[in-house]
Amino acid sequence: MFGTKKRRIAILIMMVFMFGIIAGCGREAPTNQQPAPTAGAINVGLNVELSGGVASYGTNARDGAMLAIEQVNAAGGVLGQQLNPIVRDCKSLPDEAMSVSAALVDENIVAQIGPLTSGNVAGSTPIMMENKIPLIAPAATATNVTVDDKTGATRDYIFRVCFIDPFQGTLMAQFAADNLKVKTAVIYGDTSSDYAKGLADYFKQTFTEKGGKILGTEGFVKDDRDFRATLTKIKGLGPEFIYVPGYYQEVAPLIAQAREQGITVPIGGPDGWDSPDMVTVAKAEALNNTYFTNHYSSQDTDPKVVAFVEAFKTKYNKEPDGFAALGYDSVQIMVQGLNDAQAADPVKLAGALAQIKNFEGITGNMTIDTNHNPVKAGVIIEFKDGKQTMNSRIQP
Repeated sequence: MFGTKKRRIAILIMMVFMFGIIAGCGREAPTNQQPAPTAGAINVGLNVELSGGVASYGTNARDGAMLAIEQVNAAGGVLGQQLNPIVRDCKSLPDEAMSVSAALVDENIVAQIGPLTSGNVAGSTPIMMENKIPLIAPAATATNVTVDDKTGATRDYIFRVCFIDPFQGTLMAQFAADNLKVKTAVIYGDTSSDYAKGLADYFKQTFTEKGGKILGTEGFVKDDRDFRATLTKIKGLGPEFIYVPGYYQEVAPLIAQAREQGITVPIGGPDGWDSPDMVTVAKAEALNNTYFTNHYSSQDTDPKVVAFVEAFKTKYNKEPDGFAALGYDSVQIMVQGLNDAQAADPVKLAGALAQIKNFEGITGNMTIDTNHNPVKAGVIIEFKDGKQTMNSRIQP
């Protein structure tokens, strides 16, 4: 079941290059974060971005997942066995994610947690599907992660615990129209990212359906750092709201420059904003009156969330962000699946995951639908003086 077919993997790797799934930065020598697999344990692969462009996401998700594994093992493990995490760095690169998955398959993993971004999950998907091993994506929100956009078929071994882009874009449009009461908006998004382009489309559709008007649509690309010319143009349009779908690396300097130019209107975005670097780069004052959609808030008073936040802070001496919570939930839902399947078997685990209902996670109650997506609520996070504060929770 677990043997890697080298020729097929070589072909799959070439396919990734041919389709141009490209992201991130330079390569480094492979780094193993964990010792070799332990005999008699249930091996779990963590294929996450520990370096490269979105290292913040992968590092925090790893920390959340490792906390969950530590707690599960301390409580007696699963099916009488301990979980053995095998952590690898995909370096924020889709082709590296594929290579890491191939190596993890040879470690006899029962499931893989990660990667975090949709593009990197796409790199891993052929390997996991070929070897019939579940991949649980903590934060990959693109619709085609779990569904083949050519055939419309659900991918049997790909699951996620995050909400998807249509919900996220719709959520921010609803918030802008209903809560902020704005009537006009400009979209200024990352045109080099399918994630951001999809969010822009869903925001535009919902905002206009609610009677709002999009005054203009502008774009930037990955690694841009000077946004002043476009921001001058946007300021001239006079929007009441600016939607900026993209990742924190570009968004943080963009917001700082917007405030420098006297743009004071509310600015909103997606979960790609969730990073401490937002405050480090943009600075606290610039982030006032900005909002983003996220999967949870560390300020939630739900007892499960409070206990998670306290345990995370004790272990890591830092506040758990949404990616940490999603990494934690990814492990816990896998454990639920293993218990339901009553076997440490990847195929049986996939079948059990597809049937999960009313799973009580840190990021909310979730039921896995026919497309392997969780039906769950979303949260609006507001920056206030550099601190993330929970503004509201919106049910689907």
